[in-house]
Amino acid sequence: MKQLFLILAFTPLLMFTSCGGSGSQTSQKDSDSSCVEKPAFISNPSGFEIYRGINISHWISQTGDWVDRETFFTEEDVKNIKSYGFDHIRLPVDEEVVFTKNGEPIDSAFDAFHNAIRWCLKHDMRVVFDLHILRSHHFNARNNEGEMTLWTSPEAQEKFLTLWDTLSANLKQYPNDMLAYEFMNEPVAPESEMWNDLVKKVFERIRALEPNRVLMLGSNRWQQPHTFPDLYVPKNDPNIILTVHTYHPYFITHYQASWSDAKYYTGPVNYPGVIIDDESYEKYVDTSRVGLVSRIEEERAREHFDIDKLREIMKPAVKKARESGLQLYCNEFGCLPNVERETRLRYYNDITTVFKENNIVFAAWDYKGNFGIVGWDSEKRENTFVDKELIEILTAY
Repeated sequence: MKQLFLILAFTPLLMFTSCGGSGSQTSQKDSDSSCVEKPAFISNPSGFEIYRGINISHWISQTGDWVDRETFFTEEDVKNIKSYGFDHIRLPVDEEVVFTKNGEPIDSAFDAFHNAIRWCLKHDMRVVFDLHILRSHHFNARNNEGEMTLWTSPEAQEKFLTLWDTLSANLKQYPNDMLAYEFMNEPVAPESEMWNDLVKKVFERIRALEPNRVLMLGSNRWQQPHTFPDLYVPKNDPNIILTVHTYHPYFITHYQASWSDAKYYTGPVNYPGVIIDDESYEKYVDTSRVGLVSRIEEERAREHFDIDKLREIMKPAVKKARESGLQLYCNEFGCLPNVERETRLRYYNDITTVFKENNIVFAAWDYKGNFGIVGWDSEKRENTFVDKELIEILTAY
């Protein structure tokens, strides 16, 4: 199909073959000879084609003492992820983990991500290389994590661009159809135009180095769908995939999340339904906690949420992608296992249904982290469980 990419750069491309003589439209048979139906894919000239993926969090990004780099993620994990039915990983990396303060590469971290990419290529898995957190920009700065100087400091912006000079020099050896760049995760600029201005600079810089690499681009304010109308998308560049994040409804997906004001709400939640009903609000919400009250209002947690509300939330991002003729990719979504199991699985069923209805490819957050599909014992340094039921939802077509 690669010879068609240049011709059909902005055309939805449905790959199919008949399966079992039924006449249904399905993908080519996979390695175990089962037929799996795949959605239409918006082709890019470089041939970077993805459908279902998983985030490898907390390995070279947001690391902690409970993660041992040598054992937490290995080639065996890549083989497992492939066997579960995923076709790619998103690989978050943090500036402070892979670069010194002077911008010099940290060899052990560079070796780690090169190993991960090579393992994936060996097992026919694609990779999204995601520069997740900068020293000058942390997506969770409002919860007192990291710094936020990128938008006010020209020097910080130039340093960011220089990081990509170094990364490109190291990563350009890999095929364009197997590796893509997400040059910054979840921008949180005070104004969308500030992010758009930086986008223009980044595209100019990276395109001069790698004109055919697929670049992934999301909107301001954590890549949420509602900010997509304000996103600048470079014209006449089909090697772009638009990226969206969604964690709605937040007080379901982040119920009692330790890093958020949501931790202060301990009452019941409902999905589908009014997430925090009036009775629960009166009984369990300490209104003197301004952060909690503000977050409940911001996340519309006193409203009714169901699959139709999830469809409504995604509409601005879907519209922007269709207008741009580009693939839409949700590379962060997920639900902590703090709610009842039935509620959690209902959320995953509903959100992935919305993705499939709108031809959105996706990567769940995450592999072995708090949201994980696989458990991890940090003392024994071994996996503890595989959530087969959740994996089946995430990999179904």
